[in-house]
Amino acid sequence: MRFATASALLSLPLLAVAEEPQYQAQFQNYLGQAQSLLDTITSKIPHPHRHDPVAAAEAKAGELNIDILTLGNWKDTLYGPVKPESTTPEEWWVLITGGNKTCFGHCGKIEAAFNETAGKFAVTPGSPHTALLNCENQPVLCNAWSAPVGAIWLFEVLPAPAPVDIWTKRLNLTTTTADDILELQKEGFKSKAKLHDGFFHPFNGPLAKNGLSTPVGYILWAFNILPSWAFMILVSILSRTMMSNRMNQTNAGPRPAATGQAAPR
Repeated sequence: MRFATASALLSLPLLAVAEEPQYQAQFQNYLGQAQSLLDTITSKIPHPHRHDPVAAAEAKAGELNIDILTLGNWKDTLYGPVKPESTTPEEWWVLITGGNKTCFGHCGKIEAAFNETAGKFAVTPGSPHTALLNCENQPVLCNAWSAPVGAIWLFEVLPAPAPVDIWTKRLNLTTTTADDILELQKEGFKSKAKLHDGFFHPFNGPLAKNGLSTPVGYILWAFNILPSWAFMILVSILSRTMMSNRMNQTNAGPRPAATGQAAPR
């Protein structure tokens, strides 16, 4: 409260000067420069979850029938086709992809192959549902899942709160084709994949069960965009603080004896 009052009092002369005609143009110029600087700074900060709802709707309604997963819709999307009384899991194939920063521009080939596969799945009864997770646009979600780009995750989804099995398979970024992905289905995806039972499991992991997946995703995302020099400064400040506290405790020495008691020898 004191800070707010002091700030208001200090701003009164500035506002008074701004009311003078000869200073109005200069004052507006300062405001414009400040806004421009703020816009420049905020534009440099990566967005934790970008989403184009129009493009997502077109992908879902088009011949590919493919869903785009985001931080806000992924769980509803995966549970969408699951019926409450179902005992057979709904199978989802989710491609973890990225862009220039997260995949160094090498995910285009596997994404095209996956889209072609999704188009064939869409016209084949009994085929898996398909979805894309782009770590360039959804870095928090990818960090919350600890999901590497260039992989297919197979979800077997039963009605909640039943556990969800996930199988993961990394793809070759340069040679994978739609035929390779279709062959995975024919041969049995699970026989070529690894069962995901780790700490970051989106459904069964301890983070997910305790509601910590998204907060941890934000923390990891923030650390990833933090410059190395800033991280080193934070570590240095923390270590110096810990050493200072330890030195203060050491220098304090033993406590003086209470009145009427003999001091320890």
